[in-house]
Amino acid sequence: MDTNLRSSSPLLQLRPSFCFSHSISHSKLMLSKSKRLNLVQNRLVIKNSTGFDENGSFNGFPAKPSKLFMQEAIGAEYGEGFETFRLDGPLKVDVDYLNDRLQEGFLKRIRYAMKPDEAYGLIFSWDNVVADTRALKLNAWKQLALEEGKEIPEEGDAQRLMLYACADHVLHKILCWETAEREVDRLKSRLSQIYYDNLPKLRKPMDGLEEWLDAVSTARIPCAVVSSLDRRNMVDALERIGLKKYFQAIVSEEDGMESIAHRFLSAAMKLDRKPSKCVVFEDDPRSITAAHNCTMMAVALIGSHPAYDLVQADLAVGNFNELSVINLRRLFANKGSTFMDWQKQIIEKTPPKRKLTVDTIF
Repeated sequence: MDTNLRSSSPLLQLRPSFCFSHSISHSKLMLSKSKRLNLVQNRLVIKNSTGFDENGSFNGFPAKPSKLFMQEAIGAEYGEGFETFRLDGPLKVDVDYLNDRLQEGFLKRIRYAMKPDEAYGLIFSWDNVVADTRALKLNAWKQLALEEGKEIPEEGDAQRLMLYACADHVLHKILCWETAEREVDRLKSRLSQIYYDNLPKLRKPMDGLEEWLDAVSTARIPCAVVSSLDRRNMVDALERIGLKKYFQAIVSEEDGMESIAHRFLSAAMKLDRKPSKCVVFEDDPRSITAAHNCTMMAVALIGSHPAYDLVQADLAVGNFNELSVINLRRLFANKGSTFMDWQKQIIEKTPPKRKLTVDTIF
């Protein structure tokens, strides 16, 4: 009986694997302990000297090769969207799909008839719309050049290109740094790290933005912010500038969107608003094109780009102080709620000519 109990008990079967053999000497245990201690000390030295730990993290955060200094594709040129995954399999989400599936139900239509402003959704870009990040990016390039013993051109046009071009183009075409491909990856990673290190210094939103967000919040219009930052840094940055309470949705690096238009579509999904009922606030002509590809309205903020580069926007303003909720209604007032939907051209057929007959009386 006792023998069967020992053989059938899982605890007794697992016990030898958790016990050390008595033949292991005390000196070997001390040696292995000292080796582990030396390994930990070496890891700490590496982390303190380079900022990286053994997992490739930087100061506890994952190293970002990120899209911060990457020129993303516009996207949705033909209304295409992105692919998401459900329990029953993958689901392709495009512009037409969202405009159709996010139609207002009966109760929502009644509510929006009484309070039409609530039917809208506002989408804000992080860079140069929620906060002015131009100085952060330019300082990141300057610090990188200082660390590498290089120089940054002082011409205004060159520095402007450095803010909007991808890092590969800047390194090879603008700065003309002769670097190998592996070295380019290291420089881009370091550039992102410098940006993240300096991000806590940003503590002020764009002029008039807080007052504008307070106005749309009073009108119960939901807002989203899109960015290539990771979510943790995005939330921390919004808390520092005091705007986190105004945003009901955040689209960040973790969402895995591959283009600007995909970010806007993801924001519309999170706000539960049709793309054709959303308004995008941007400062970049490429992002305005992406908004129109998604059947969204676009409000351009003049500053990073001159007004003549933003003519395709539905409305261009110098700052948020020029806006009111009435401006949103006027954007959709001309052609009704379906003015951005696909329309079939109706060709009127001319009526057939009437044949004249002559009656003859005999």
